[in-house]
Order: sequence, then C-alpha cells, then structure tokens
Amino acid sequence: MTVYVKGVVFEGVEFEDPNCWHLDEYVKRGGYAALKKIINDKITQDEVIAEMKTSGLRGRGGAGFPTGLKWSFMPRSFPGQKYLVCNTDEGEPGTFKDLDIQVYNPHALIEGMIIGAYAMGITVGYNYIHGEIFEAYERFEIALEEARSAGFLGDNILGSDFCFQLHAHHGYGAYICGEETALLESLEGKKGQPRFKPPFPASFGLYGKPTTINNTETFASVPYIIREGGQKFLELGKPNNGGTKLFSVSGHVNRPGNYEIPLGTPFSELLEMCGGMRDGKKLKAVIPGGSSAPVLPADIMMQCTMDYDSIAKAGSMLGSGAVIVMDETVSMVSALERLSYFYHEESCGQCTPCREGTGWLYRVVHRIAHGEGKIEDLDLLSRVGDNIAGRTICALGDAAVFPVRGMLKHFRHEFEDLINKSQSAKAL
Repeated sequence: MTVYVKGVVFEGVEFEDPNCWHLDEYVKRGGYAALKKIINDKITQDEVIAEMKTSGLRGRGGAGFPTGLKWSFMPRSFPGQKYLVCNTDEGEPGTFKDLDIQVYNPHALIEGMIIGAYAMGITVGYNYIHGEIFEAYERFEIALEEARSAGFLGDNILGSDFCFQLHAHHGYGAYICGEETALLESLEGKKGQPRFKPPFPASFGLYGKPTTINNTETFASVPYIIREGGQKFLELGKPNNGGTKLFSVSGHVNRPGNYEIPLGTPFSELLEMCGGMRDGKKLKAVIPGGSSAPVLPADIMMQCTMDYDSIAKAGSMLGSGAVIVMDETVSMVSALERLSYFYHEESCGQCTPCREGTGWLYRVVHRIAHGEGKIEDLDLLSRVGDNIAGRTICALGDAAVFPVRGMLKHFRHEFEDLINKSQSAKAL
C-alpha cells in the first residue's frame, strides 16, 4: 500500500481519483498558475533564478546541489541551441518517488521544466525516463499533448514570444544512465557511459551544447516556488535545507510508500508515519539515501533529522531520499552481498577500478556469506574499496564502496562472527 503525506509536489492531488494526473485536474489545483504569472507579469529570467536561489531548493536526485545556482551557470547569451534535460532514470534501489510523480502529477514536472527553460533561455528539452516504467512513459506523452493543446507548451506559449518544445525519451533500464553524462550519451543514441569532466554539461552537454540537467522531483517543486514565493518554500524546511522532500520508505515498516515531509523532520516521526516496525520487531539499521548511502545503526538513525546536514553529520547521505528500513532479523552480511552483486552487475565496465573492483567486492562478500570467508577478507574488502573510491570517471565506484565501508564500520562483528563460526564448523 502506498501512503502519502501531501506537500509541495503532491499538493492537492487526490490519489484515489484515476483522473488526477490529467490537465483539467492539475489546473483546478493551481496548475500552470506559476507559468501564467511569469508570462502575464513579465517576470524576468534573473528574477526567476533569484527566486530559485531564495528557495534553497537543492537537487532532489541525490547530489543536493543548489538548483538556482545551477540554473545561473547556463550561458544565456550563447548564440546556438541550448538544452534542458530531466533525469527520470530512477534506478537507485529503494527509490520510487519519481515514478509516482510521473504517474500522479506529470504536469507539475512539465510546468517546472517550462519555467526552467524560460529562466535559462532554452527552447528544447527532454525527459529521460527509466526503461522499466513504460506505462509512466506513455502517460507522460499524453500529458505533453494535453499541455501542447492548451497552449502551455510549444510555440508562442500563452501568446508570448517564448517557445519551448519538450520531448520524452525512453531509456532501457541501465543504472549507469542515471549518471548525468551517461544519460546524455544514451540520449544521443550512443552507449550509456559516463564522460570525463571537465567539460561539464553546463558548457558542453547534449550534442556538445550547453545543457542543464535536474531531477524529476526538483523540477516538480518549481511551480510551487514561483507561485508561492521562494521564501515560503524555504521556511517549510530549515536553513540550507529548504522545502519538503519526498522519501521513499521501504523495508520492514507497516506502511511502505512515498512520504512528502518538511526537511528537518525527525526520523522517528517519519517511522511513526509509516506505521512503525512491521510485526513489532526492533529497528536494527537504516540505509537513509538509497542503496549507495552508508548504513546507519538504529541508535544513530533515531537521533537524526531527515535533511542533508543531519544525515551527513551522522556519517551517511540523504541521497535520493530512499529510506530502506531493516529490522533485527536482517543479516548484514546477506544484505551487503545483495548490494555488492547489484553494483557489480551494473558497472558499465569503462573504468578498470570499478569494472574489476566491484567484482572483487562481490566475490569476497559472497564467500563470507557462504561460509568460505577468512578474517583477512575484511581487510581485503577495505583495501579493494580504497583502490576503487575516487579513481573512476563517475560515482558508481564510490557507490559500490560506501555500503561496504558502512557495514564494516557499524556491523563488523557480524562478519567476524560468521567467519569464526564457519571456521569452527570446518575444524570439527
């Protein structure tokens, strides 16, 4: 069962209504009012970007980079074509918020992209949609046509000189294409592999032209900011953590689902919203920001608030907001084995440390999990991780290492106990 606490992105959405995603329903709840405000009041590009900076909105895809600052990097005086790209390639295990934006409120995303295009002087945009949610892709195409027919999208939007064409692009389910430059390569029809940076997409992006890339939730937050004001959005959260955030809660809770709550909400409150722990079990650990974020034990997590700074101070990352809850029955060795297998399988193979190192991590954890491990393997895991992290073109290598480091930091005793028991059993 999916449960929502409604906020900015899902403001006014009636999820039980099968037509809630259509244009008419979106307009009834204030949709496209922000775009009309910009066009009718002749709000300048600089004013839109300033409002975004005031809001404190940080990228909701995982990096948490300030959105207004990113938009200001776009060279608006560039004489040629510029591009706007939405990253809806939601492949991080535990994350399913962007899917529901596409399903229940696609026009918020469309309006946010139109406003972003206006602010940066862009006339063409693409929404790169994860390859395993084809029904959401089809729904987004219908929403695009609704927006075009109503004059919100296309040439001379709302009778102005502003023109913006937005297209959907269907990915093929590759995790690596969630990395922005690999996404651009795929969008260009090439193999999805990360590019060297610099140059950065802001100066050399899609087809070698200046490009701004933001996450689905980031764009879907924009209409509220323009309609209600950046200061109001900022005050919904806390300093340096403005607004609300969607958290995809999965695992051993009674009501898993997407919860939109103010940044800075205590984790204990979020857990209570989810109905608490399933079957009355005790909380053991939480991965707070998607599978690549280091795990935190229960005692540390219960002291955290759900925002970038608090989670970072605790030794992990808020990331995409995917909260994976694990109860007392979970074997951390088995959990790490599954995570390491995922990153080994999803490595694009371009960088040797990642291509070879993720395989080493998985094989070593696998043999520990299956009673073939040695105590020396724990130091081996650390050494292999050190040879991967920071040595690859993109962050997938680091993403494979962080779960290993987190597990060994907080649950090393479980690995040692399993190894010692296996060795004792063999000695008998």
